[in-house]
Amino acid sequence: MKLSKKLLLLSILAVFLAGCNNGFSMSPATGNPTPKDYLKYEDADIFFLGDHVYSNAEDLDWVSELDYELGEELGEITSQADKASKFKDGTANKLPVGTKIYNTDTPAYIAVVDGEEIPYLKMVEG
Repeated sequence: MKLSKKLLLLSILAVFLAGCNNGFSMSPATGNPTPKDYLKYEDADIFFLGDHVYSNAEDLDWVSELDYELGEELGEITSQADKASKFKDGTANKLPVGTKIYNTDTPAYIAVVDGEEIPYLKMVEG
């Protein structure tokens, strides 16, 4: 085989191998859930604050049994949206604008609506 044919075959093989490896990773890409992950469910009750999604947890027995102390204010709901593309920091799909969100000394975060304390959990990967 002539040298030019061998070089051509090696070049094609190198391009093929480089193309097959593009973007390949042994571990899957992971990240925290997004509003889009939750809004596909009709009963979703979430808010987005500080790059994290928080989901209503009032129906979880272990959360409702928590004895917590309200901590400092984490943030406030500043807008409502029902489409993931409209979510930004401070957006909720059900909580009213003006709702204050508080840290606690437990895994729960508390949204206060008309004096009622509603527990939410931060949704994180892992």
